[in-house]
Amino acid sequence: MDHYAALAAPAGFVLNEGASELIRQLVSQLGIVSRRCASFREGAEEFRENVQNLLPIIQAIKYSGVELPEKRQVELDKLSRLLRDGVELTHKLLAYKRWHVYQNHRLWKQMEKIEKEISRFIQLLPVYIMADVQQMRAEMAARFDSCERSRQRIEQSLWDVRFGTGAYVAEAVRIQQEAEAEWGRGDGVIVAQENGKRIVREMLIGRDDHHIVGIHGIGGSGKTTLAREIIRDAKVKAHFGDRILFLTVSQSPNIDVLKARIMSFFMGCNGYASYDHLSRWTLQQSHPDEQPRLILLDDVWTSQALSQLYFRTTGCKTLVVSRFNFDTFYTLKYEMEILSEGDSMALFCQSAFGQRAIPPGFNETLVKQVVNECEGLPLALKVIGASLRDKEEKYWEGAKARLSKGEPISDTHRCLLSERMGISINYLQPNVRECFLDLGAFPEDMKIPLDMLVRIWVETRGIDEEEAYAIVAELSNKNLLTLVKDARAGDSYSSYSEISITQHDILRDLAIQLSNQGEINARKRLLMPRRERELPGDWDRNSNRPFQAQIVSVHTEKMEEMDWQQMDFPKAKVLIINFSAEDYFLPPFIDNMMNLRALIVINHGTTNAVLRNFSVFGNLANLRSLWLEKICVPQLTDTTIPLRKMKKICLVLCKINNSLGKSAVDLPQIFPGLVDLTIDHCDDLFELPSGMCGLSRVRNLSITNCHSLQKLPADLDRLSNLEILRVYACPNLKSLPLSVCELSSLKYLDISQCVNLTQLPEGISRLTSLEKIDMRECPQVMHLPMSFRSMKSLRNVICDEEVAWGWKEVAKAVPNLNIKIAEKCFTLDWLDE
Repeated sequence: MDHYAALAAPAGFVLNEGASELIRQLVSQLGIVSRRCASFREGAEEFRENVQNLLPIIQAIKYSGVELPEKRQVELDKLSRLLRDGVELTHKLLAYKRWHVYQNHRLWKQMEKIEKEISRFIQLLPVYIMADVQQMRAEMAARFDSCERSRQRIEQSLWDVRFGTGAYVAEAVRIQQEAEAEWGRGDGVIVAQENGKRIVREMLIGRDDHHIVGIHGIGGSGKTTLAREIIRDAKVKAHFGDRILFLTVSQSPNIDVLKARIMSFFMGCNGYASYDHLSRWTLQQSHPDEQPRLILLDDVWTSQALSQLYFRTTGCKTLVVSRFNFDTFYTLKYEMEILSEGDSMALFCQSAFGQRAIPPGFNETLVKQVVNECEGLPLALKVIGASLRDKEEKYWEGAKARLSKGEPISDTHRCLLSERMGISINYLQPNVRECFLDLGAFPEDMKIPLDMLVRIWVETRGIDEEEAYAIVAELSNKNLLTLVKDARAGDSYSSYSEISITQHDILRDLAIQLSNQGEINARKRLLMPRRERELPGDWDRNSNRPFQAQIVSVHTEKMEEMDWQQMDFPKAKVLIINFSAEDYFLPPFIDNMMNLRALIVINHGTTNAVLRNFSVFGNLANLRSLWLEKICVPQLTDTTIPLRKMKKICLVLCKINNSLGKSAVDLPQIFPGLVDLTIDHCDDLFELPSGMCGLSRVRNLSITNCHSLQKLPADLDRLSNLEILRVYACPNLKSLPLSVCELSSLKYLDISQCVNLTQLPEGISRLTSLEKIDMRECPQVMHLPMSFRSMKSLRNVICDEEVAWGWKEVAKAVPNLNIKIAEKCFTLDWLDE
């Protein structure tokens, strides 16, 4: 008997051969099990080691922050439980001795089951990976689609900035209008104090024996705001109707222009009429209808100016707004009161926090200290409050410390108010700060066209239009400028050309003060704060050395050749010339401004001025932008030197006198790179010359307020790159040429206020890129071409209610068409521009 049989047979027993064989088989199996138990321990140790390496990876995937599909998360949770169960079994198995055969075997069977589950998951892993890859591809495709939609929205916002709701500027306008509405509700906190409005209103409409009423007070105390609230008051409007004239006089007034405006107002003439062309009717006599009238003279600085602008006539009241008390003129007056502590806090909090109270948890003591330093002046409260918006407390501490160092603000400390508000400028980004300082280059109280300002910044600051519009919005949100919307635009303005910018004169003074720091030849800007008869003396005294200014702003009266000094501006990129004269000799130093990129020439006189020394343009090889206002445009000839880099030309209130229509003039040769042409308020433009159609690179053509324009060129389709066509407020235009239907790149068409336009061409559906059309106040266009229904690119329409029904029918066939009904606007405030 072998040893297994001997071990198996108890003493005294003799086994038969069959039983002995069974014992041998049993012992053999026990040996296998025993050896397997030894291998169980080795396998368990290996299993534990592998699981311990795998578990952290699984946990890292689960809690990586990446959002997994729900199904995948469940599977990973199940795998984690299996691995933990396996580790627990290995601990148990290793705890048993080898002779605990049953327990080891049972545990191993459980481990085998777990192992199979893990193996199944691992076998399916490639499938999971493929599924996840597919899901990732789908998600990435969705994200790319989202990015594409975002890109399209950005492009649309950039496009809107040029001709529509302008993402940044529109938002800034909306915020400003909401703020104005918020403060005009009459619920206890009103900047233009209700008490003051009531008192002045009673002075104007309650007493017929008082012809001149004054509002006076320190700068920044809200005088102009109060005056504007008064003329918007329902009772005042009911009394005077639309017979209200608002004039800004300023420190350097053009008395002749203001007189002409007053005479035009009395005689019912156009606001642009010349004083010389009006009848010499004596204003002292009664006007024909003797209806009540109100003339508001804002920002009057001297009694001399007031004496020349005050006309006592029957039924006419004059409201004077000034820092000074002209007692000898006033029959009644109102002195501005500073805001109460509560009103000051509410206005400040509205600017700093967007609400009328200090937010919970903010340092109330610190806020009160800053508010107290503003001394109840609305302008200081708004500007300083806005500058601290979203700032950390340490910025507030710094502002409070700097404000507390100043002297009390009073009539004799106007510069101290500027210094206090100058603190807010320190919190601006460097590029935004430079753009704010550029605003000092414009005359006081001027409505600065948004397009003009953006062009200056693009040429001098190395930024694109999108960033320029964002900076405008930033300065508006900081209350450092005011956006003014053309009253004719109603609630749906359609173009950046309907937006202009104004600035409080204290803020303008601040910009000039900061720009004038340092040695004159090293300044970035060389500015004339107000209109003078000649150039400043320190310019002349330092003209022996080059001036490093990038922006040069001149504001004079009539200048002859001998009135100019020879000066060198090697870095000048922008030259702004403001003057008041019938003829004007352009400065000879333009000839040496080799880097000049933008030239702005504005005549503030009563008649269009003749420019002399126009030959200086011959050396302006880098000139890109030209703005001429109230100028007699010089004749172009075939010998005119080409301006190859010229991109934009804007002619406003100019006498064109057929200067662009000579058959011998090759406009594409003179302006080969022109992309933007604007002609506005040019009353002698009867026909757009056909030669303009050769300017094939033009993308924006704007012909607005040209009341004599009768037709457009028949070959308009030669402007193959034209994207924007504005023919706005041209009442004598009766039809559009058929060639307009061939402008395949056209995206925006504005025919608003073309009151005699009778129809749109039937072939307009061929404008396959057209996205927006503005046809407000086109009363004779009552029927729309059926072809509009096939224009799938059209997204926005602005129209009157009378024609909206036709567009609603079009909208059934054109998906996503947005129809905006324009509000009626009957105001003549735009004549005050």
